[in-house]
Amino acid sequence: MTLTARSPSLRARSLWLAAALTLVPALGHTQESPFLTGATALQTNILAWMTPIAIILIMVLGGMAMANRLSWAWCLCAVLGIAIVFGAPQIVTWVRSLFGV
Repeated sequence: MTLTARSPSLRARSLWLAAALTLVPALGHTQESPFLTGATALQTNILAWMTPIAIILIMVLGGMAMANRLSWAWCLCAVLGIAIVFGAPQIVTWVRSLFGV
């Protein structure tokens, strides 16, 4: 069999095949597991509920501080709790990177 100028060479065919096969596993990663979908929805719902609660909590703490009725341990705990709730995705990513997951 002789190769003409119009037919692709064997090397070009194998390059196209290799490129196509490297893209196939990427298609499988687009489907998320049901657990991951549910966890993402739960995280979104918790953040949606916690946003107004955190705002109201800060307003109450400010009012209590103005009235001189505030234990500063409450204030510290509230700020730490808000940081944990809203920073949870970054905290999880950081912990997972520590263990190489």
